[in-house]
Amino acid sequence: MTRFHRLAVASTVLIVVAGCGGGGSSSMPVGAPAPDTDAPTVTLTAPAAFASGLTGTIAVNANVSDNVGLASVEFQLDGVAIADIAIGGGGTGGPFATTLDASVYPSGQHVIRVRASDTSGNVSAWSSATVSFGGAVAQPAGFTRNESWVTALTNATAFAQAPDGRLFVAEQGGTLRVVKNGALLATPFVSIAVDSSGERGLIGVALSPTFANDGFVYVYSTRTAGGAHNRISRYTAAGDVAAAGSETTLVDLPLLSAATNHNGGGMHFGADGKLYLGVGENANPPASQDLSSVFGKLLRFNADGSIPTDNPFYATQTGIARAIWAYGLRNPFTFAFQPGTGKLHINDVGQSTWEEIDVGAAGANYGWPNSEGPDNVTAGITGPLFTYKHSAANPPGSGPGGFFVGFAIAGGAFYPTTGAFPAGYRDQYYFADYISQWVGRLDLASGDAYAFAQLSGSPVDMLVGLDGALYVLTRSGVTRISSP
Repeated sequence: MTRFHRLAVASTVLIVVAGCGGGGSSSMPVGAPAPDTDAPTVTLTAPAAFASGLTGTIAVNANVSDNVGLASVEFQLDGVAIADIAIGGGGTGGPFATTLDASVYPSGQHVIRVRASDTSGNVSAWSSATVSFGGAVAQPAGFTRNESWVTALTNATAFAQAPDGRLFVAEQGGTLRVVKNGALLATPFVSIAVDSSGERGLIGVALSPTFANDGFVYVYSTRTAGGAHNRISRYTAAGDVAAAGSETTLVDLPLLSAATNHNGGGMHFGADGKLYLGVGENANPPASQDLSSVFGKLLRFNADGSIPTDNPFYATQTGIARAIWAYGLRNPFTFAFQPGTGKLHINDVGQSTWEEIDVGAAGANYGWPNSEGPDNVTAGITGPLFTYKHSAANPPGSGPGGFFVGFAIAGGAFYPTTGAFPAGYRDQYYFADYISQWVGRLDLASGDAYAFAQLSGSPVDMLVGLDGALYVLTRSGVTRISSP
């Protein structure tokens, strides 16, 4: 508990000044009380940090004190107020309490916090606890999770949405499907002959920023002619199918090794109109640090497949290595740009211990294979924004990632500041885990992460639809999570 301080009002000192030819006096205050700049002291006392399995009605308690007078005490769950107690200067301290109902929140990690303000306008720091709710609640109250929205997909890998609402869905075997008005069309947009062994195949799709005018559909796939390699090619839409003979080869990447894993696949246009491509290190970790190799990198191209001259390594590299925009990645299977700001988050699949979300930056080195997650992040390495472990910490909930446990980060989508989701769920980054089959959300303001949804399929990609719903692509279908 904090020590209580009392302010003493200093006495006014009269200073008598005598002047030539007469007398008089004047007075001025000295030692007036200094303004109050001490914020309240707050301690969250329940629930305890790292408490797990919480269910039912949860008591939330805090001890609060101030040197002059409290004005209010605010309790939050996951960044949203659950109680705001107005005091109005009626006291300088005491215990404060509220409750919350765990059954209306998804099972998994949550953050409870409390702060206070005083009558002088000072606001305390947050006192918080990372906890885990038990039970089997699969999404927040007020949300609908429809896992049957689209079914009958075969080994789906990536998707993109057109301005008219259609979804273009890549299937690993080489078929690009179209979902129109919530229905999977029987006729594919295009079927491509690919090498689909391991993590190869049709693994990326992006639509031109001017798709409404040009109808350009970009795909990233593993081709076999001349040896197995990945290719960026472009098709032109003619309605719901590709125009005959419209394929244009834009980029052929170097030959792959005999390894069929760590192939990357994320592909999106940035706010700068450039095409970004995530390429895995093809199970050759040292390649990630080799700036003469495109493996283990994020690449950046012009829309026609040429290489922008302002790429960070354009002047120091030759050939296709000039396309390198960032390096030190293991398997950037998915990434996402934030609409409006152009902020980039890269989801890099880890190996032994950590999954990570990296903030994209030109020329950045994310450390692989010398670092993974928060481990061995030294000078010159850009550490992750958020990371979670392959196993529970000791005690569970402590350390980076808190209670989140998974093995393959996949899917990523920024929810905008406006939309159908309640305000507390907007302006956040949603991410998923392929193995553990959950969706989490990262609070961009606080850096905290919260449980959001549990799935019955393995998620591979995510996007925020034009209707404000969150769409999660699994290997076999599309799950639509909406509010209300």
